[in-house]
Amino acid sequence: MASIRRSFSPSHRPGILSPSPPPPPPSPLRCLLMMGAFLSGHPRKPSHRSSWRRPLLRFLLFFLLGFLLGLSPFADLDDSGLRPHDFFFDDDVGPPRRDLAALVRSRPREIEIVRPEGLVAVELEARKEEEGHLEPDPGPLGKLLIVVTPTYNRALQAYYLSRLGHTLRLVPPPLLWIVVEMNAPSMETAQILRRTGVMYRHLVCKKNATHIKDRGVHQRNTALEHIERHRLDGIVYFADDDNIYSLELFERMREIRRFGTWPVAMLAQSKNKAILEGPVCNGSQVIGWHTNEKSKRLRRFHVDMSGFAFNSTILWDPKRWHRLTSNAIRQLDTVKEGFQETTFIEQIIEDESQMEGFPNNCSRIMNWHLHLEARNLVYPEGWQVSGDLDVVIPLK
Repeated sequence: MASIRRSFSPSHRPGILSPSPPPPPPSPLRCLLMMGAFLSGHPRKPSHRSSWRRPLLRFLLFFLLGFLLGLSPFADLDDSGLRPHDFFFDDDVGPPRRDLAALVRSRPREIEIVRPEGLVAVELEARKEEEGHLEPDPGPLGKLLIVVTPTYNRALQAYYLSRLGHTLRLVPPPLLWIVVEMNAPSMETAQILRRTGVMYRHLVCKKNATHIKDRGVHQRNTALEHIERHRLDGIVYFADDDNIYSLELFERMREIRRFGTWPVAMLAQSKNKAILEGPVCNGSQVIGWHTNEKSKRLRRFHVDMSGFAFNSTILWDPKRWHRLTSNAIRQLDTVKEGFQETTFIEQIIEDESQMEGFPNNCSRIMNWHLHLEARNLVYPEGWQVSGDLDVVIPLK
């Protein structure tokens, strides 16, 4: 039997070619991509049984690919910051670990707020050393000052209210300004109150003006009813809009426990001299009264309406002050002019032993009553000029 031998070409003989380095192994991601290409391009005979396998295989393949890609950013995590004591929960080792901390920057300090411990730390020492001395924290708020001002429409109303509003704006809070008008609130007054920046309440006294003897009495009573109804707790002070007040006066009011009084300087009706009226004190004890008007010497208490202030709880808490009657405390319109103050004070206190004189020895004037009202003065509404003025002196 003849044998057929096939000769090999020298180029294909083993061992003739120089050995080459083996190729690097493909990455897992490259293998997955090649497998997907193979599965998508390999021809197979269509069959009914394998029609659902190919979409399922592709779905699993791409799901696995997406899962691996999603985990890839976390491959470079550095766990060098983790220490064993971070997972130690023994309270004796040290302070608890702060789970959530936020640094709130404010001028001129930095405050660190820590939760859930509920701790609000003081300013950081480093910040304190860099910026030097910091402003001290404000102390607790003092008593609420309830300033009652009756007003009415007249030529200088805007000037008076604006001046008083700017004065009250300089008083440290809390302060409530109760402004009372007759019959209906005016837009001019509301605009002035909004511009002052002072917390206020704009009230209206619903009284028939034709039968009113003293308009201010009923306006103050409207404010007293409001204070009593809402049980406002503070120091009540009647401040007419045409008076002048010092800031020291409002600071002293917050020292009042029950009833405080002080001397007031007034311009006489003749406008040619100033008179003083109010208490004479030994320290803070009232030992007498000073007045220049002979017609008012029959009064029990010689004090001006702007020369006293009192605790508002006297109006709505008679048991606290051991009042013998629970009748409402109001100013009287039936008494003689100039006696409204003394008849009102007699409802609040019994005698001078329940008073406090301010300042020490009642030695300083802190407000002035000037009586500078301009009556029957014709002025444009709202002090706004609707048209051009007539040229009296033309330019040459």
